[in-house]
Amino acid sequence: MVKETTFYDILGVKPGCSQDDLKKAYRKLALKYHPDKNPNEGERFKQISQAYEVLSNPEKKRIYDQGGEQALKEGGMNSGGFSSPMDIFEMFFGGGGGMGGGSCRNHKRKGANVVHQLSVSLEELYQGTVRKLALQKNVICDKCDGIGGKKDAVEQCGTCQGSGVQVSIQQLGPGMLQQFRTTCGDCKGQGERIRPKDRCKQCNGKKTVRDRKILEVYVDKGMVDGQKITFSDEGDQEPDRDPGDIVIVLDEKPHESYKRSGSDLILRMNLTLTEALCGFQKCVTTLDNRVLVINSPPGDVIKHGDVKAVPDEGMPVWKDPFNKGRLIIQFIVDFPNSIDPAIIPDLEKCLPAREQDIVPDGAEEVALLEIDPEQECRRKERARQQAYEEDESGPSRVQCATN
Repeated sequence: MVKETTFYDILGVKPGCSQDDLKKAYRKLALKYHPDKNPNEGERFKQISQAYEVLSNPEKKRIYDQGGEQALKEGGMNSGGFSSPMDIFEMFFGGGGGMGGGSCRNHKRKGANVVHQLSVSLEELYQGTVRKLALQKNVICDKCDGIGGKKDAVEQCGTCQGSGVQVSIQQLGPGMLQQFRTTCGDCKGQGERIRPKDRCKQCNGKKTVRDRKILEVYVDKGMVDGQKITFSDEGDQEPDRDPGDIVIVLDEKPHESYKRSGSDLILRMNLTLTEALCGFQKCVTTLDNRVLVINSPPGDVIKHGDVKAVPDEGMPVWKDPFNKGRLIIQFIVDFPNSIDPAIIPDLEKCLPAREQDIVPDGAEEVALLEIDPEQECRRKERARQQAYEEDESGPSRVQCATN
């Protein structure tokens, strides 16, 4: 039996599991929540590393199983063995030549990615385009080579002893202590300081300077809204870190005529009643400024809401631009508001005969009235308000009746 199972729960294993199961659990979680992959999960990564540090050490595991985390703190074994979660990760995956069994390698943490949104028109996505994007980013100072000053001027921070973090312990109650780790305020987490008089004049000891970068963004035919274009290692530079990436996210602007649906293009076409019944010929301008002629021969009736398609006139397929989707046309028939009664007999001769209902005796004749949308909206709002007020006042009225 163990006193508490918090560390086991963090790794998703049961007490008494084998070292192989422990390693598998740590490997899976450490890769998933590593700060390079999930920058917002730094605290979770620390918890995973701490749990593995304790449970992989036979002596720490014995103390933890018997007395829990408090027994580790009282025994002075809470943080021994590794200086940071990254040390555990490096040793496990080969950086330290330890737990992972891999060869020693130089591993630099990757800087944060920089994400920019790029608005593009549907025409640009149809034809492809090249856009130039001016960005500001941090680059290593070329005057001090990213040191921040003279080599002999860089000294270890005395406040955090070079770790970049400060550790404080707060007593929550009798025999209950909680440890907090915060970024060192004196060195801003760098672990080192530079005397003001010895700081680099160009970067003022910051090790990086701002630079303007022009990127040429190639938008290929058929790319879609939300698609990402990545410029590897073009992000902000930091000493002892690999640069992050610049990620361009495409933002498709709405088009006044066309709407995209995958590789299809949808176009709404309005027709008069005459065109719908008697045929029509209309010209449609494509996204690359070609003109298509849409015909409906006399005798083919287009009904309101009909949908028809023109093959191979939709969007190009990404990486296969000679293959295109369909142009889908939705027909909207505009009916006239009124017709001259004098021409109705001639219309009846052309159109199918009307069906006449037999009116039974006693039937009531009613009139059709126009509905004002604004009045209808206000009527529904009044009905909802009345129902709400009745619901709110219902219990009190029942109480009064009881009294």
